[in-house]
Amino acid sequence: MNKPLSQRISAAVIDLFREACQVSWILFKIMIPVIIVVKLLTVSGAIHYVGLALSPLMNLVGVPGEMGLVWATTMLVNLYGALVVFVALLPDTPVTVGQVTILASMMLIAHALPVELGITRKAGSYLLPMGLIRCGGALLYGCLLNLYFRVTGTGQGVPNILLTPAAEDPSLGVWVQSELLNLGSIFLILLALLTLIRLLRWLKVTDWLERILSPVLTCLGMSPLVAEMTVVGMTLGLSFGGGIIIHRANEGRIPARDVFLSLVLMSLCHGLIEDTLLMLAMGGHVAGILLGRLLFGLVFTYALVRLLALLAPANVERYLYQTREPKETEKSERFMVSP
Repeated sequence: MNKPLSQRISAAVIDLFREACQVSWILFKIMIPVIIVVKLLTVSGAIHYVGLALSPLMNLVGVPGEMGLVWATTMLVNLYGALVVFVALLPDTPVTVGQVTILASMMLIAHALPVELGITRKAGSYLLPMGLIRCGGALLYGCLLNLYFRVTGTGQGVPNILLTPAAEDPSLGVWVQSELLNLGSIFLILLALLTLIRLLRWLKVTDWLERILSPVLTCLGMSPLVAEMTVVGMTLGLSFGGGIIIHRANEGRIPARDVFLSLVLMSLCHGLIEDTLLMLAMGGHVAGILLGRLLFGLVFTYALVRLLALLAPANVERYLYQTREPKETEKSERFMVSP
C-alpha cells in the first residue's frame, strides 16, 4: 500500500537532512582540528618563516621572493587569508600581470593543504603522494607559465586588482564567530548540493553527464562512475564538496584506482567557479588561471596514468592509495534515490 504523498515528502526531507548531517560530520571531523592548529601557527608567526623558506622557489618561477609569504599563507590557511597578505605586500613589491597569473595559478593548485589533504586521505589517497602532486604540480605549472611569458614577452603590464580586502580582526571572539559561520555555511551548501544531486538523479541528468564525460574519463583511464564526484570537486572545490567526495569514495562501488586518479585531477583543477573568480579579482589572467590550469590538470593526469601502467599494481596500491572493501548493498542503498 502506497504512503500518502505528504508522508513520502516528509520522509524524503528527513532522510536528506540526515544524510547532510552525516556528510557534514565527516568533513567537520577533519576541518575543526585543522582550523585550530592553523590558528596556532598563524598566531605564533610560523607561517612567516615558511614564507621565507619559499622565497627561492618564488624566484624560480619568476615571482618576487617576498611573495613566498603569500603562497605559504595560501597552503596553510586559505586563499582569502593569502589575499590579505598579497594586498599588504603590493606597495613595496610591485608585480606584473604575468607574475600575478603565475602566483595565482600556484595558489589555486596548492591551497588549504591541511584540510584538503585530510579530505583526500579520508577518500583513499595517502598524504605524501597527494601532497607532492599538489605542491610539485603548482611549481611545475608555475615554471611553465614563467617560460611562456619569457618566450612570448607578454604579461608585462600592470595587473588590474579589483579586490582589496580589509585587514582581519585579530580578536579570538571574532575568529570563533567567523569559523562557526563558515561551518554553518558549509552545512547549508552541502544540504543544497545533496538536494540538487538527488534531483538530477531523479531527472536522469547524472546518466547524461556520465555519458558526456565518459570519453574523457576513459581517455584518462578512469571509470564513468567517478563522473559525479569529479564534477563536484572541480566546480565547488575539495573543501565544500569534500564530504560528498569522501562519502561516494567510501561507498565501495568505485575502484580505489579510479578514486585516486579522480582526486589527482580534482586536486590540480578544482574550485573552477568561485576560486577562479577570486584570482581574476586579484589581477590574474583567465587564460593562465583557468584554461591553462584545466589543460595542465588533464595532461598531468593522463601522463600519470601512463606512468602508473608501467609499474607493478601492487606497488602502486602500496604507495599511492588504499583499497576500499565494497560495503553491504543495504548500506549503500540508503543514499540512493528512488525514482
